[in-house]
Amino acid sequence: MSESPILFELGGGVAEITLNRPGKMNALTPEMLVRLDRAWTQIRQDPSVRVVVLTGAGDRAFCAGADLGRLTPLLTRARPAEDDWDKALLDDPLILNRALLRGTEMTTPVIAAMRGVVVGGGMELMLACDLRVCADTSEFGLVEVRRGLIPAAGGIARLSRQVAQAQAAEILLVGDRVGAAQALGFGLVNRVVPAEEVLECARGLAARMAQNGPLAMRTLKQVMLESSGRSLAEAFQAEDEAVKVILRSSDAREGSRAFMEKRAPRFTGS
Repeated sequence: MSESPILFELGGGVAEITLNRPGKMNALTPEMLVRLDRAWTQIRQDPSVRVVVLTGAGDRAFCAGADLGRLTPLLTRARPAEDDWDKALLDDPLILNRALLRGTEMTTPVIAAMRGVVVGGGMELMLACDLRVCADTSEFGLVEVRRGLIPAAGGIARLSRQVAQAQAAEILLVGDRVGAAQALGFGLVNRVVPAEEVLECARGLAARMAQNGPLAMRTLKQVMLESSGRSLAEAFQAEDEAVKVILRSSDAREGSRAFMEKRAPRFTGS
């Protein structure tokens, strides 16, 4: 594969991002975070991207979290910046958040396609994805507590909203990994398949989603995120505001017209 630690491809309305350090279990370096931030920015600005597949190279890991030799010493100032990637991260600390989709307006749906271990920052990145496909041999964990740290790149806030409190507490406070079957039972993942079928499954979902109305999908995701933790009345209000936009859209008219004409709709995202 290419020497770039982040691969980016686009075709048919689907963007595919690959964490490409298989020899290091795709552990995140400053360069990877900067490149991820740039990739997400490109996706947000490109209306032709209808869905994203995020995966990791190799079978050992989707992502093993932070590179403890490169990223962590830089962030703790145990080592100085050694290249432009290091400098970029130190100059803009919010790159870390944006790379892990924390506090960003990413309304384009993202599918995680995972093989091997998914731990630390890798699991925080997974928690930011909307749909999740994993291998039957995958293991998940937020193990920071075992190193005297906490998963503060979205791990605590997102996990506690996505699974039951007791399940979140076990993952966060014990720090043990959970297997694919248990993750499926917790509702952390959507599909568990053999490792060799992970990408095929994720790409199949992406291809189906790319045929949907892109404005409708982005709006649905935005309302789901905004409704989390809010009262039912507030959630209904978010729905009401969103449907006004959708009903005035060209895509809504095209969808109805295509149904009546018994043909596939030609959505434009407007």
